[in-house]
Amino acid sequence: MPEFLYNNKLYYNPVEFAMDRIGGTWKIPILWRLQNRVMRYGELKKDIPHITDKMLTSQLRELEKEGFVHRQVYAVVPPKVEYSITAKGKRTIPVIETIRNYGLSLMKEENIIE
Repeated sequence: MPEFLYNNKLYYNPVEFAMDRIGGTWKIPILWRLQNRVMRYGELKKDIPHITDKMLTSQLRELEKEGFVHRQVYAVVPPKVEYSITAKGKRTIPVIETIRNYGLSLMKEENIIE
């Protein structure tokens, strides 16, 4: 496949393009947790160890911008915001599951887990 430009960034293959959308340390764990339920910011923060507020906020914004996550704001006091996975986001779950299973098999090979 020839290289292509998207949002002023040059990509060399579709894998690079996909990983730019869902890759990194935090996007996959966020999507994984949202696959079966709607969560509030605080729930995500508690459920994902070691993520900072700044990083969770930025990753949620990127996932929302790309259409993987929906952000629902309720006009109540105090403000209530819920995050849910979109249909586009749900399409990532089988990919994440495959990567997860591959990672587990590599960990077993290296005797990291039994």
